[in-house]
Amino acid sequence: MSPALNKHLSRIGRKGGLRSRRRLESETARGMVRIREARRAYRRFYATCFWFRDPGYLVTADDIPWVVDGLQKYGNREAWETAARLCR
Repeated sequence: MSPALNKHLSRIGRKGGLRSRRRLESETARGMVRIREARRAYRRFYATCFWFRDPGYLVTADDIPWVVDGLQKYGNREAWETAARLCR
């Protein structure tokens, strides 16, 4: 690689790295993790617990209690344990 191209790519990479760093409050980060875990649980236990909903439904923060309820009512032990982790 030419030195000019190498310098250019280095500058672009540094700028992108500085932009992408953000600071989240711990409560916000925990909320994002809960939503991600609820979405994962919805997809994983769709056939047994959520078959009556759209398979492509996107779970939001307001849906977490509903997902927990569905996992506890219709799921097996693994679904119940997932629901318990979502309730923490």
